[in-house]
Amino acid sequence: MYAKRCQHGLEGGCRLTLNHKGGRFPPYYLNVYVPVLQRAAGVVGFFRRHRGATFASSALMEPISTAFIAALERYARTQGVPLLTFAKGQRKDDVAAAHLAHCEGQEGVLVIGKAQEKARVFRTEKRRNPQTGQPYPWIVPSTALVNHYYIYAVDADFGPFFLKFCSYFPYTAKLCLNGHEYLKRQLSKEGIACEALDNGLLSCADPARAQEIADGLSAPLIDGLLRKWLVPSDGNGSAKKARDLCAAHERTGH
Repeated sequence: MYAKRCQHGLEGGCRLTLNHKGGRFPPYYLNVYVPVLQRAAGVVGFFRRHRGATFASSALMEPISTAFIAALERYARTQGVPLLTFAKGQRKDDVAAAHLAHCEGQEGVLVIGKAQEKARVFRTEKRRNPQTGQPYPWIVPSTALVNHYYIYAVDADFGPFFLKFCSYFPYTAKLCLNGHEYLKRQLSKEGIACEALDNGLLSCADPARAQEIADGLSAPLIDGLLRKWLVPSDGNGSAKKARDLCAAHERTGH
């Protein structure tokens, strides 16, 4: 049951591979990124052409990172979402499960936690022009230990999931969800009785329909989940402004 394979390039730069085999849904751990910003040349182009900088330097990244972190933590503060720092060795899923147990609504952000982890970043090297001897900055890939923000939430269609954001440029993220939770939610919405296991179904009143729902879990549906929660509403219109800005960037190719 659930046998399916689908590969899809998501709009905005994500590539998704779904693989359902052996009668159960695996967790999906998906990369979220802007392809051009994964290369040093793309980072240079972003700062010089899009931002209008004379030279590309990692110093230009700090104000963006500061604003990103401030916006995320402001959202937690204004929406009453717990913001915590994970202790070393602490099981993040256990923390999320404790908050999920007290969730009364159909969907919402449960908790935001941060932890230091190694990430691929870009830094500046000083180089010299071989003809003039003048120094100039040069962007190179590197690694660093930086804060990552885990945003645990519940969606009405997909159930529990989390987004993990790197707090440093270029802010790559990962989306983790469980297709089994999606199946359970859809069966419940259609009033189809089922007996659930931890990561599968023990029984279902309409197995054929369950198979159809499993087959319908596609990359575009997951793309919709991602875009829905990338810019959650904070009640003051900033979500709409951010979406409009993203749409403008997509139209202009920036």
